[in-house]
Amino acid sequence: MKIICIGRNYVDHAQELDNAIPSRPLIFLKPESSILRKGRPFSIPTWSQEIHHEIEVVLRIGRPGKSIPKTEALDYFTEVGLGIDFTARDLQSELKAYGHPWERAKAFDDSAVIGDFVSIDCLKTSIDNLPFELRNHGTVLQEGNTSNMIFSFAELIAEITTFLTLEEGDLIFTGTPAGVGPVKDGDLLEGFLDGQSLLQLEISKFQ
Repeated sequence: MKIICIGRNYVDHAQELDNAIPSRPLIFLKPESSILRKGRPFSIPTWSQEIHHEIEVVLRIGRPGKSIPKTEALDYFTEVGLGIDFTARDLQSELKAYGHPWERAKAFDDSAVIGDFVSIDCLKTSIDNLPFELRNHGTVLQEGNTSNMIFSFAELIAEITTFLTLEEGDLIFTGTPAGVGPVKDGDLLEGFLDGQSLLQLEISKFQ
């Protein structure tokens, strides 16, 4: 299983970090070892002073495909969910300054939180107009809508499969809206998609 992540897919998030707006999807990967198993808290690693939350809509691929045209891309998944792409922002900033890859800041153990998935047929709104948000103890931290993505789900799948074969069970993290920020011990995060609570996570210090 691959975890394919899209960076800077919301204008407001790119602007809040003073990043350029991409003309093509910015794609990176997380390994399967980065998945935080359901029911476990996220422990803040000791080697970073600034772990940021990034709530994202996640697609779960239902069948394999390569060189998928945009007109057929939506046929390759039937479920959507929520995930958190944890990012060591202090380390990422350092790596970016030297032009180095981001894996140390993005692909570390437990950096990919995956919530529950729902069938597209069960959604109240269309997939191109899905509201989602992340709360901490009930206070909204991030809120977004898939209508504001720079690159749609179909465009992402078409672009990814020009060079990468998608397989059943692969996950696509489709980008985060503005409002990213650091987590701390005692935070209780909850993610909502289309009004449904699909992700709950406790934050603790590394033990």
